[in-house]
Amino acid sequence: MSTPAPVPVRPGGRPAADPGTSSSSGLIGASPTRPDGRLKVTGEFAYGSDLWMDEMIWGVTLRSPYPHAVIKSVDISAALATSGVYAVLLGDDVPGQNAYGLEHADQPVLATEVVRYAGEPVALVAADHPEIARQAAKKIAVDYEVAEPVTDPVAALDPAAPQVHPGGNLVRHLKIRKGDPHPRADVVVTGSYQIGMQDQAFLGPEAGLAVPDGTGGVDLYVSTQWLHVDQRQVCAALGLRPDQVRLSLAGVGGAFGGREDLSMHVHACLLALHTGKPVKMVYSREESFFGHVHRHPALISYEHGANRDGQLVYVKAAIHLDGGAYASSTPAVVANAATMGAGPYVVPNVHIDAYGVYTNNPPCGAMRGFGNVQAAFGYEAQMDRLAAALGLDPVDFRCQNAMEMGSSGPTGQVVDSAAPVAELLRRVAAMPLPAPAAVGLAEGTDLRQLPGGVGNTTHGEGIARGVGFAVGYKNVGFSEGFDDYSTARVRLEVVAGEPVATVHTAAAEVGQGLITIEQQIARTELGVATVVIVPKDTGVGSAGSTSASRQTYVTGGAVKAACERVREQLFTLVRQRLERPGELALADGQVWPGPGSDASGGQPLGSIAGLLGETIIEETVEWRHRPTFPVDPETGQGFAHVQYAFAAHRAVVDVDTDLGLLKVVALDCAQDVGRALNPQAVVGQIQGGSAQGLGLAVMEEIQVKDGMIRNPSFTDYLIPTILDVPPMMIDVLEYPDPHAPYGVRGVGEPPTISSGPAIVAAIRAATGLDLHRVPVRPDDITGTA
Repeated sequence: MSTPAPVPVRPGGRPAADPGTSSSSGLIGASPTRPDGRLKVTGEFAYGSDLWMDEMIWGVTLRSPYPHAVIKSVDISAALATSGVYAVLLGDDVPGQNAYGLEHADQPVLATEVVRYAGEPVALVAADHPEIARQAAKKIAVDYEVAEPVTDPVAALDPAAPQVHPGGNLVRHLKIRKGDPHPRADVVVTGSYQIGMQDQAFLGPEAGLAVPDGTGGVDLYVSTQWLHVDQRQVCAALGLRPDQVRLSLAGVGGAFGGREDLSMHVHACLLALHTGKPVKMVYSREESFFGHVHRHPALISYEHGANRDGQLVYVKAAIHLDGGAYASSTPAVVANAATMGAGPYVVPNVHIDAYGVYTNNPPCGAMRGFGNVQAAFGYEAQMDRLAAALGLDPVDFRCQNAMEMGSSGPTGQVVDSAAPVAELLRRVAAMPLPAPAAVGLAEGTDLRQLPGGVGNTTHGEGIARGVGFAVGYKNVGFSEGFDDYSTARVRLEVVAGEPVATVHTAAAEVGQGLITIEQQIARTELGVATVVIVPKDTGVGSAGSTSASRQTYVTGGAVKAACERVREQLFTLVRQRLERPGELALADGQVWPGPGSDASGGQPLGSIAGLLGETIIEETVEWRHRPTFPVDPETGQGFAHVQYAFAAHRAVVDVDTDLGLLKVVALDCAQDVGRALNPQAVVGQIQGGSAQGLGLAVMEEIQVKDGMIRNPSFTDYLIPTILDVPPMMIDVLEYPDPHAPYGVRGVGEPPTISSGPAIVAAIRAATGLDLHRVPVRPDDITGTA
């Protein structure tokens, strides 16, 4: 039994329009208007925090103030006695398994014996007003025995270190061993690098609404990236069957990996089932910093060797990724950092050790770039250092060693589709440079063009300009033998005299434009103008996560395959009704003779609506890409990844070397996307990914000291604004991947990987400093730390 859907409303009670219907004519290769676009820019779109239902109450979470402590006792009596409070729940109230996790169920729904990070949920409160719930939560008395936190991921691997979990502090160690274990080279450079903890900083905080169905089940409307894996974990915690726990996607205000893990999902359902009332939970901005995973901070040591002619001989690396208190997706992040830790270069000898480590720092998991961002900062800095040691141009040196189709990567996997690494670099290097930097504050100078901007701190004195380059690559889709698939249900019928295609998938639309792509594919394959996208829910099979740059590839593949089956059924029907054998085609709402058939003067054979009549055709397809395989545990060799995507950046940066302030003047990109199904959306993804790389390079860092987050707000955690993001020249290459639907290649993550290293390379070029950590701070430039 399912419950009525809540009605999403905006402030003032205006209902949001359905974003899932469009009758525009955009086919594959066009850039039609997004059906959710106007609603979002006008503020009418309904996000998870806008959900509302009659008689709903509000849930809040009590979180640990300590990164590591033993829970001695909990007294909830004062909270329960508060007027307006419906329930106060603890870990013992979890009816099923009090543990969840993406890959390892190591994280409690509510901590009962020990807390492992500051912000860990301990208790829940439901009340008839959110402020009453918050005040009641403050009345819960928890007696903590505070313990010393484990905060250094390298020291945590010492056998004598305190154990964050009973099994020890190692989440995963992946070894890559290729070629000669003891290689020698003419020129050797070493370097140690540090990458700070970055937040996904999505603008829509975690939110959802749980509605009990009156028969022991629950409907959850939630902003998420992966409905079915959420459902699996919620079912385990509630002790319910999947048919009793139904999830629907609420409006998502950005994700970038931070919504792959559970947040308030189980908590809202627990409170709803306990009280018998709909329960809404919405995190504040501060709570959001504690309520989701972050990008893994990393410590990386590299050693590169090359011959005097500039040919790479070997790479050695030790990569330590701080996973925080729970595993989340750390094993897969370790895999990416290790298997692609040599960069998009041909290196015959590779020796890499990557470690994911438990600490009492905040949990870390998926974020755009997923392990490759950390590795790329290190290996691209090394490439610049090695080029300098060899006396070579950094672009020429990279091109000399660049991967291409047929190259063998660190795992021994052969790149079997386009890998235009050298071409990408050459293209960004050939782009025109911006006008020279301002010297002195001339009359009419726009302060926004200077380091420090409208702060009016720099008047053009002491500004040095630098240009830097970087290239990176990213695996697309799930790897190492993961059963990576998506499910699509497509129905074709006549509605009000017109053919209408209805597409139902569980693939989360998180702002990337997936709804538009699904519509474009259905229009292209079925020749209809009107395509309805069913709201995303668990009423259809899994589509996997909206992550790993995979949805256009995998869910796009599923929609395409389902449309093809529907089309073949329609063709069979048409052949029967017209008694006409031969090839057929669909376009513009008409059935046409296909290639190689009797063309009949190029006239349509009839309208789709007329030939379909009252028949309804529906097909459901579970679509998979070609399989990948686990790598060898001792050597890391194997066919681990289904596809690679490549991007290159050139950054131009002006630096005030006296004050340590800087301005990113240009951030230009060339990227191979296989085929641009929606060119405008592709450019938007490249722009957005580049901006997140800029953020990590020069401003974004969650400051964690002794396990405590010191800056959980957008006042102190800075993200790029429109004033920080420079003009971008973007060159989109289209070299179709023969293994992928339409030849597509994942787009969203590669620009985040190469943009940051390019910016830091430009800062190094401007200052002559050997910068080894991101984000780069003013005192890193001025030497006043």
